[in-house]
Amino acid sequence: MSTETTHRLVLASASPRRLDLLRQIGVVPDAVDPADIDESPLPRELPPQHALRLAGEKAAAVAARHPGAFVLAADTVVACGRRILPKAEEEKQARACLGLLSGRRHRVFGGVVLLSPSGEGDVLRRSERLVRTDVTFKLLSHEETESYIASGEWQGKSGGYAIQGRAAAHVRWIGGSYSNVVGLPLFEVAALLRGAGFPLP
Repeated sequence: MSTETTHRLVLASASPRRLDLLRQIGVVPDAVDPADIDESPLPRELPPQHALRLAGEKAAAVAARHPGAFVLAADTVVACGRRILPKAEEEKQARACLGLLSGRRHRVFGGVVLLSPSGEGDVLRRSERLVRTDVTFKLLSHEETESYIASGEWQGKSGGYAIQGRAAAHVRWIGGSYSNVVGLPLFEVAALLRGAGFPLP
């Protein structure tokens, strides 16, 4: 196996935010190959388990298409209590999410899975991390909610908001990894890559 093949990295995600975050730490994937999987929660599945399961399923699906490569996958879940908030696709969903988040603390779980070559044929090594970040929103007024809805930033975002955008003005407090809320916990990702023998800049 060539050095080039051994150190080939595939990002199993369609998220431009995750790609930008990796580039922030000097890591540029050789390929971006989104996994097409069902992301529906299982019955009675808790938010942390959901995040890690989806990351693992994404990694496995993409690894089958890229033998010999490192495959990095992640999933971000915004939770209020045991409730998993959706990726908002409609204004109604976004308003419901913001209503739940307004004036209270919620949790963001980031599941990260790295599959890497083991040197034993097609056998892959799996390493994973589950990261939790706590976030507290201010109490949103009707005008603030409608202004954020009008911005369109909520579209396709877990929990109906993007902390790296206008929603930052409504975050009173954050405990834990900021990049995890954006979409990828960089400290943990770097540790996984190093531990698997992937060269970092």
